[in-house]
Amino acid sequence: MIVRTSQIRYKGNDRLDITVKSGNKAFAPTWDMVRGVKSGTMSQSVYAVAYINMLNKSYIFNKVEWDKLLSMDQVTLVCYCPSNTFCHRILLAKYLVDKFGADYVGEVSVK
Repeated sequence: MIVRTSQIRYKGNDRLDITVKSGNKAFAPTWDMVRGVKSGTMSQSVYAVAYINMLNKSYIFNKVEWDKLLSMDQVTLVCYCPSNTFCHRILLAKYLVDKFGADYVGEVSVK
């Protein structure tokens, strides 16, 4: 599997919205996590650990969604965060690399 990341405006056929607002809940962080990191009450390292723990549980309880994702030849994970900032789409991309042998090829620019 080839994994890329991009901002929400990306419209390719391989797009997977992983936002808490409008995306696939199997891969989205919680509102508390989003608000915490944005407000500075949750550090990036605590957020990252919480998100990885959430993904581990999601893999068990959302098997259908994970099977769909893992069957894709290529996926572009999208959310609202600006490029080149701390973001869960990068955490998920690295998770897919580490756990499932995916190949993360980087961020796709959108205009």
